[in-house]
Amino acid sequence: MLTFNEKLAIIESFPELERKNVSLGRINFQFEGSISDKKNIVYHLHPNGNGFVYAGMLENYDTDEKGMVNIRDFSDEQLRKVLKQSIQALSPVEKTTTEEAIIGDSKEERWVDSEKNLLVLINENDSWNIYFGLNLDASFDTYEEAETFLQEEGFTRK
Repeated sequence: MLTFNEKLAIIESFPELERKNVSLGRINFQFEGSISDKKNIVYHLHPNGNGFVYAGMLENYDTDEKGMVNIRDFSDEQLRKVLKQSIQALSPVEKTTTEEAIIGDSKEERWVDSEKNLLVLINENDSWNIYFGLNLDASFDTYEEAETFLQEEGFTRK
C-alpha cells in the first residue's frame, strides 16, 4: 500500500489537477477542464492513505453510487492508470472534420471495439443514431436499445 505522501506525489504529478484542501486534513483534486459537472477527480485523500478517485465513466472498477473507487490499496501503477483514464474520460475530445460535420454541437459518446474501430452515438431528433465515419450504421428509439446493440457487437464506451 502506498503511503499518503506517495499518493500525494503521484496525484500532484498530474498538472491538470488542482489541489483543494478540505476539512480534517483531507485533500480533493479537481479537474477544471472537465466536460462534465464532475470536477472532483480525487475525493477526500486522507492522511491515513484512504481516498477515492472518480471512475464513474470507466469500466472494470468497483465504484460506489457516486462513481468513486477506493484507492486505499492501489499500487503506483494502478493509481496512475485510474487517474489518467479518469482525466481522459472527462476531457473534451478533438473532433475530426468528418466528425464535426456529423456531430456539430450534439452530445456524443464514442465506442470502440478490440480492433480500435470507432463508432459515434448521437441523439438526433428523438432517435439514437450510430455512425461509422460519415455513414449512419444504425438507428434506435431509445438509448438503452443503442447501448445494448453496441455492447452485443463488442464495443465499449471510450
